[in-house]
Order: sequence, then structure tokens, then C-alpha cells
Amino acid sequence: MKKTLLGAAVLSALAFSSVSMANQAGDILVRGGATMVSPDSAHSTVNIDDAATPLSISVDDNTQIGLNFVYFFDSNWAIEVLAATPFQHDVILQDPDGVTDAVYGIDLNGAKLAEVDHLPPTISALYYFNTGSAFKPYVGAGLNYTIFFDEEFTDTPTAAGFSNLELDGSFGWAVQVGADYHINDKWHVNASARYIDINTKATFDLDDPLNVGLSGKGSANVDVDPMVYSLMIGYKF
Repeated sequence: MKKTLLGAAVLSALAFSSVSMANQAGDILVRGGATMVSPDSAHSTVNIDDAATPLSISVDDNTQIGLNFVYFFDSNWAIEVLAATPFQHDVILQDPDGVTDAVYGIDLNGAKLAEVDHLPPTISALYYFNTGSAFKPYVGAGLNYTIFFDEEFTDTPTAAGFSNLELDGSFGWAVQVGADYHINDKWHVNASARYIDINTKATFDLDDPLNVGLSGKGSANVDVDPMVYSLMIGYKF
């Protein structure tokens, strides 16, 4: 009899725990943690006056504080807004043929050409799978608008005549997979990985302070297209 009562109590507690941790219409999750933006490693060709050059650029990774807000329409469907503190990326110059060394006497292959900041706010629809447990996986898809600002060349390219760097804003789509693990009915741990379609055009001026005959309007079509990884702690309201 005691074993029966104990078993019933355990099952009752588990059932209560499952119900209390289930997401319901009107629930709001607020999350915070680390978010890393890892751009596509492909190189983008640098053009001068619309003519291709042997130069190319790439963008490095950056990690910032990520913020995440989720509103549930029912136990399965939710809408999510991704925000973060501004990401800052180094723009790296590739010059395998030694053009900058030959022209300026400075080898800029692999050097940091510039720094750019951006914010990638993203809104997504999420679908949570019914698991009947504290582990709640989901998939999502949505839209992103990336804003670039504070674009600046570093000192060495500036001395060589690079100036007026600008990157256009980017509008694209996003997809993700993720999961929450509920510690209790209020707190949970979240992990997610998402792909964001970010494409921008970088433009700049190239003057000729050293009188070497190299000047004009520069540009590069940059496919940032990053993977974005987040690890967060969340609270349910």
C-alpha cells in the first residue's frame, strides 16, 4: 500500500512538473547570454571603378551579449525577437599577389583593413515540438534587417588613401533550430543556431597621396551570411 501511494505521489509530482513547465498562450520568455556571429569565410573581390582587382576582403567573428524575447500564441507557436549589443567586426584584406607591397611598399596581405559595427535585429516565427518533458526543441524562420554603422579604415589604409567607407543596410531571411531546457517552471537554459542572409555593398574612395597612379571609387559586394550561435539563460513571465 505504501509503495502504491509513493508511486502515485511520484507520478503526480511528475505530471504537475510537466504541466507547470509547459508553455501556454500569453507566456513571455526573456533571455540573455552570449551570442556569436560567425560570417561566411568566403572572400569578396575588391573593385576599383568597377574593375576587379586581385584584392579581396573577409569579415571575422565577434561575440556580444544577446537578448531574446518570445511570446507564445499557444503551446506550439510563438514569435521571437532577437536583439544584441552592437557587434564589431574586423575587415581583413587578402592580397596574395602583393599588390599593396608593390604599390605602397607596405604588405597588407592579412592585415586589418577596417572595423565595422552592426546590429542584426531579427523577428521569427517559432514552432515548439510537444515532448511532455523539460526539454523543448523548436525550429524557426523569419526576417532580418542589419544596420551597419561606425565604418572606419585603420591607420595604415587611411595613410595609403582609403577613405569614406560605407556599408549598405541588408534585408534578408533567417532560419534556426534551438531548444529550451526548463530547470523549473520559471527558469530555463536555451541554445540555438541560426543562419541569417546578410548581403551588403561596401563602397569607399581611394585617393593617390603617394602619386603612384592608383585612385578611384572602390567597392565590394560582401556576402556576410553568418551562422549565429547563442547560449542563454531565460525567465518565463
